[in-house]
Amino acid sequence: MKYLKIPHVFIFLSAIILFSGLMTYLVPSGRFERVIKKTGNVEQTLVVTGTYEEIPKKISVQGVLLGEEANGFATPTSVLGLFTAIPKGLNEASALIFFVLIIGAVVNIIKHTGTIDVFISMLLKRFSHSPVLLVFILYFAFAFGATFLGLGAEFIPLIPLLLLISKQLGYDRIFGIGIFIIGGDIGWATAITNPFNLQIAQSVAELPLGSGMGLRVLSFVVCTLIGFFFLMAYGKRVKRDPKKSIMPDDPFILDGSVALNGAPLSKKHVYVAITAFVLFAAILFAVQTMGWGLVEMTGGFFTVGLCTILISRMSGDESMKAFITGLEGMLVPALIVGFARGIQVVLVEGQIIDTILFHTAELLSNMSQSMAVTGIYVFQSVFNFLIPSASGQALVTMPLIVPLSDLLGISRQTAVLAFVFGDGFSNTIIPTNGVLMACIAIAGVPFEKWFKFIWPLFLLISVIGGLILIIAHHTNY
Repeated sequence: MKYLKIPHVFIFLSAIILFSGLMTYLVPSGRFERVIKKTGNVEQTLVVTGTYEEIPKKISVQGVLLGEEANGFATPTSVLGLFTAIPKGLNEASALIFFVLIIGAVVNIIKHTGTIDVFISMLLKRFSHSPVLLVFILYFAFAFGATFLGLGAEFIPLIPLLLLISKQLGYDRIFGIGIFIIGGDIGWATAITNPFNLQIAQSVAELPLGSGMGLRVLSFVVCTLIGFFFLMAYGKRVKRDPKKSIMPDDPFILDGSVALNGAPLSKKHVYVAITAFVLFAAILFAVQTMGWGLVEMTGGFFTVGLCTILISRMSGDESMKAFITGLEGMLVPALIVGFARGIQVVLVEGQIIDTILFHTAELLSNMSQSMAVTGIYVFQSVFNFLIPSASGQALVTMPLIVPLSDLLGISRQTAVLAFVFGDGFSNTIIPTNGVLMACIAIAGVPFEKWFKFIWPLFLLISVIGGLILIIAHHTNY
């Protein structure tokens, strides 16, 4: 780790795109048949087991340079395809990119009113003698939001505030971002009722939604506490000796937009805070009960911004300056999301993802039950690199994992738990996770620094997850 130096994030992700393009020449192409299943108003595209067929590759000079389509053949990624993967990724991730830009802009409008400064100052004053309690409350707020509601990207605008709190308490930027990423990702991975990974996987596995909650609650308690103590142990070392920080040479200077202005609490601040809280709660309610997606949520945040402008009586020029400043601050993180999606574009167009699925399923079928459970878990962790979307993974892999688990005598509930663990824990470390890369970019933390910090915890909770799965299998979970 001492000598690990990863280039700028855009260069790093572009290198992964290039590697993925080379893999489309080396890994056989293939495909499964898929069917559309409609449950209520929701349509799901599911893989049909036993339908895999290998597709011959057609390689030509034109195909290598510019790409070409050939009926009945797969065509590896061309040189042109490598360059177009990024704009295609930006296009496919456009809803998330726009969401990230808008919430950054809206939060900056709220910040411009002084509301955030006032309440952060009050919070720091209230917990000045008990910083651990403050971190505990914030950490578990993110964990609960993720495990019950599947919240994650919605909290991205709070990162500058977490950095400010971390600085005021005497920690570093990695500690500040760790409050959100560790709490949120472990909460996501233990999924007590998370609709975006657990409920989709249970739906595909034809299990009652929310069933098997007892073991997941236990997993949540154990894993989140381990994550919290890991974070606090690191923070204690940094506070005692700043040279023990993963980023010892970082002066941890925040830009002026994140500095507290020390203004007193006013009615304007209270009205802005109440309005933002009520509208944010309404947005989350609509996500859970009305099926709102990123587009609708973005519209909801627009409403938050407009109401803030009206309540604070900002002028048109002042409000637009705050809006544009917020957009500028989120531009790089938003683009990172699109670059990361470009990796998936290359793998899908090269038609090698189904091949990886097929051969993994074959390998697992030849293992013992305990080894197969662990194998499913490891496979999902690795596959998360290829398709970081939890719902996307569930619809691609669970139709294969479910019949395989039936054949091997592994309960479907255990197979779902293996999927959830595999999808969740690895989110803390994979560079194709656009939300992770956006978060550390906002925080000003290079990926190699974050990796150096998080890998011991990742290994620890991964091992604990494997042990829980083996226990689940042997207790007929």
